[in-house]
Amino acid sequence: MEQKLWTISELADEHHISARTIRFYEDKGLLEPQRVGTNRVYSYKDHARLKLILRGKRLGFSLEEIREFIGLYNTELGSGQTVQLQFLLKNVQDKVRVLQQQQLDIAMTLDELMKIESECLNRLEST
Repeated sequence: MEQKLWTISELADEHHISARTIRFYEDKGLLEPQRVGTNRVYSYKDHARLKLILRGKRLGFSLEEIREFIGLYNTELGSGQTVQLQFLLKNVQDKVRVLQQQQLDIAMTLDELMKIESECLNRLEST
């Protein structure tokens, strides 16, 4: 059975990113395309990894955290899935805590700005 391969352009178009972004992930060791002559070709594994990378970035994980997660995904240990899930759970919980704190900080900032705005409007009306 022949495996589907993607060119860098096909992969970039499918994920709405630039070829330069894909090459950046290669330089960081997150993707390892094969070469056919001078062209890069990406396997199903590369395709799946790119999805994980983009999802991780969208969720706010660093490239190092994504690398660790992918590394755990590739482990051959029987407990690999448990280790992977525990790692992911910890990172997700940490990210949720950070975002919840940011949400509180934003709410407080908005309240303060709205008070300042109200004070400014009141002073302008009384002049």
